[in-house]
Amino acid sequence: MQFTKMHGIGNDFVVIECLKHTYSEEELPQLSRTLCDRRFGVGGDGLILVLPSKQGHVMMRMFNPDGSEAEMCGNGIRCFAKYIYDRQIVPETSINVETMAGMKPLKLTLKSGKVSEVCVDMGCPELTPELIPVKTTDAGPVIGLQLKVAGRRVDVTCVSMGNPHAVAFADDVDSVPLEKLGPLIETHKIFPKKTNVHFVQVISPNEIKMRTWERGAGITLACGTGACSCAVASHLNKLTGRSVLIHLPGGDLQVEWTGNNRVLMTGPAEEVFTGEMSL
Repeated sequence: MQFTKMHGIGNDFVVIECLKHTYSEEELPQLSRTLCDRRFGVGGDGLILVLPSKQGHVMMRMFNPDGSEAEMCGNGIRCFAKYIYDRQIVPETSINVETMAGMKPLKLTLKSGKVSEVCVDMGCPELTPELIPVKTTDAGPVIGLQLKVAGRRVDVTCVSMGNPHAVAFADDVDSVPLEKLGPLIETHKIFPKKTNVHFVQVISPNEIKMRTWERGAGITLACGTGACSCAVASHLNKLTGRSVLIHLPGGDLQVEWTGNNRVLMTGPAEEVFTGEMSL
């Protein structure tokens, strides 16, 4: 099996091209668990498949290290875009990528003929509780919902960017025991499909810092859909404007929640190496 290792600000992926050869649905969860294993496999925060699409230029599917499938991945789709352009699978700088969370329009920035940065139209944030989903009696946006985890109160704002996110605010995100609180919030009973978990520190009205516990993956250096959710949650809580520079452990992303309710995420993508693996 040929693969490519890529990362978007430290969020790393194993990319496999499946335009000619496909795998059965039954094979994919174990394939992801095997390839993403950092000791016995290639190692990564997820497996990305490059697939043909009947609706867009190409289709992306992403599986977590535990074998579960993610609806979307913001850092992953930038890596995906670099993969397909640099190999001239789609030799265009404006492309439409089909995902499990719908069609995502991308604009590519080139340097020396290769993709250096990608702006992704992540679509509209979903704030309706049952569509995120989150179990609550609130009819409108879920802002400051109180949870009790590990003997402490955590107030979360819930957003979906095609996948569920719970955002909490802290004075110092580095002091948050994320390895303890992350899995407890991820699997909390109010989240029927589990949730990604983020803690945010507001630096200024146009700058925030975040740390992430990803559903099905654990602590990661970056989360693109999570960064978008954090930008939306920060504005909903009246802590920032609609455009923010977001500092993640792996690097920075620029996110804007536009006036027409679209979320635009801009950031880099890198190819690390290619290789072959026997399964």
